[in-house]
Amino acid sequence: MAEYLRLVTFVAGVLVGIQLPGFVDQYGKALQAHQRESAASLREFQDDAERYFGGSLERLAEYYRSSPDEVFNAGGLSIGALAQRNEALTRAVSRFYRSPFSPYVQTLLEPVDEIRRDVIERYTYTVVLNGWAIGFGLLSGFVCALVLELLWGGTAHLTRRCYHLAKGSNRPGRPT
Repeated sequence: MAEYLRLVTFVAGVLVGIQLPGFVDQYGKALQAHQRESAASLREFQDDAERYFGGSLERLAEYYRSSPDEVFNAGGLSIGALAQRNEALTRAVSRFYRSPFSPYVQTLLEPVDEIRRDVIERYTYTVVLNGWAIGFGLLSGFVCALVLELLWGGTAHLTRRCYHLAKGSNRPGRPT
């Protein structure tokens, strides 16, 4: 029975581990889509900034904010917010592709929270069969099986120790 539990634990670990590259891939695609949409929403304002303010969106936003007209004033705040979001998303996309490990680091440890939540809500289970997915799957299965073995071994050792202590033996592990 224990062998079956070990096997099931290993297979479950492989299946969970093999999903990680698919999740990271979906996060990266969502991140890029948000960044492209952000850039598209700024395009018209960027054209105005190029034409009138030497390309500076900040100067364009300041011009709008300094207007006595409330609508223009609010527009300046909106332009500033759009520009800040676009800059943050552009930096995140750049960090995502910095190295082979950076997509995993960013997705798991330094994500754009709103995008990661969106990906979690809409995640579709996929099996990506490339080197990364197979490696993560096998490593995950091995770690799950190892943890199970350590728990079993530790529990068995503790049980034997308690049994021998309860019998009054000073040397656990040896019959009296």
